[in-house]
Amino acid sequence: MSFFENPLARIYQLIEIGGPVVVLLLLLSVIAVAMTLFKFWQFGSLRLGTRKGVHSIEMLAVRLKRQSAEHNLSRADIEDVVAVNANAQIKTLQRGFRVLDTIAQIAPLIGLFGTVLGMITAFQALQQSGNSVDPSILAGGIWVALLTTAVGLAVAMPTSIALTYFESRVERHQLAIEMAVTRILNPVAHQSLDDPRAPVSMAGSWPVPADAA
Repeated sequence: MSFFENPLARIYQLIEIGGPVVVLLLLLSVIAVAMTLFKFWQFGSLRLGTRKGVHSIEMLAVRLKRQSAEHNLSRADIEDVVAVNANAQIKTLQRGFRVLDTIAQIAPLIGLFGTVLGMITAFQALQQSGNSVDPSILAGGIWVALLTTAVGLAVAMPTSIALTYFESRVERHQLAIEMAVTRILNPVAHQSLDDPRAPVSMAGSWPVPADAA
């Protein structure tokens, strides 16, 4: 019977064979899938990767620059306010990363733990069989034990891939914010980045918010 022909029956079979370890791994997979779907929705609603994704921070920088003379704001003050707001947005985007990272790290270990328990059970059964050793007992116990490791890896690998993808999206968004704010607060430096022949001045460059993961 293929897994895709009757997935519920296959899941019940995995639970019956793997026991509590497989149940725990399946629960972790549900959490990972839910978190992954939430992050896709969040990134899509914030339009990450588009000009609209940095619009709020960009407009904040424009508004503060226009009000700098009226409120006696220095460029350092503007950069501090923009950096705080950008950092808050980055932290919001990184929310849930530790959950995915934890699942990616512990799922293989939980699977390995289940394998060790299964091997112990298999060798106990082999010992109790005495002189009438049946190789099928040991072979059956081993494949059942290895099942938990396979399930653990099946949970960990896609979770790790999803986390890497989300982290790269946030890094690109962070860079887009930096370039947008630099274009507004220091158009000369931004022009020098676009034109390799122009002199580059790093003085007063806008600080990139620290990674909150």
